[in-house]
Amino acid sequence: MEKKSQIALFEGKKIRRSWDEKTEKWFFVVADIISVLTDSVSPLAYWRKLKERLKKEGSETVTKCHGLKMLAADGKMRVTEKALSFVRL
Repeated sequence: MEKKSQIALFEGKKIRRSWDEKTEKWFFVVADIISVLTDSVSPLAYWRKLKERLKKEGSETVTKCHGLKMLAADGKMRVTEKALSFVRL
């Protein structure tokens, strides 16, 4: 699966994304989206708690995320959860 990674800007904030050649769709880093939408101090903690609540409610949205490696702020490749987006940035 060949991917092309890029940074998208939304209201001046960076959102990491990668293009999946096979499906011809963009995948966005969930924590980056949460950071932009909530202004959370800790978007990863926010996402963990949200996933926990969604799972308790029986929501299937949590299973739609994929753990893939992406360049982190520290310059290292780290596994992060990505979700398919239906919205273009």
